[in-house]
Amino acid sequence: MARTADEQRRVDLLERIVDYVMENGLSDLSLRPLADAVGSSPRGLLYYFGSKEELVGSILTAAGDRQRAAFDRLPRDAASYRETVTAAWRVLSAPENRAIFRLFFEVYGLALQEPARYPGFLDRAVEVWLDYLEPSALRDGHTKADARAIATVLLAGYRGFLLDLLTTGQRRRVDRAVDLWIDALDAIPDPKELARGRRR
Repeated sequence: MARTADEQRRVDLLERIVDYVMENGLSDLSLRPLADAVGSSPRGLLYYFGSKEELVGSILTAAGDRQRAAFDRLPRDAASYRETVTAAWRVLSAPENRAIFRLFFEVYGLALQEPARYPGFLDRAVEVWLDYLEPSALRDGHTKADARAIATVLLAGYRGFLLDLLTTGQRRRVDRAVDLWIDALDAIPDPKELARGRRR
């Protein structure tokens, strides 16, 4: 079904708003400068998004969609686990994704301090991504518990290396650390070995 003009205007406006927030941050967001930057007015923003709190919620949802879109560009037919994880790191750490992850870490910190202002963010920041990463380990034959743990290792690794890269810009060092991390991932026992270990 085609969008109405109002719906399309809201979608287009939100795209520009997310671009602005990725560039300027969220913690000091003010409606007047935002409206000027995206070709609207404070009243127009409230018309389309209801309130500043609802606007922030829409921004976070749209920014999360952009993060997931980065994952969706990963190869689905990689020849090996190493190739899959390496490709994921290349996509996530690409310069064009720098702003979206910088915003993510900013909001993560804000939500840890004031979770009520960002309802559901902390849960989504972990659970949604574990749900996204877990199926590959399940397909390999791991139990639900082990697949969740492997997804946790992946999520922690990606985020830790991204935060380091955003902080320092030291691409060569971080890329080398990622290579060593992938070597460690290769050492995760296969499902049968893990099962034997639990029976001991």
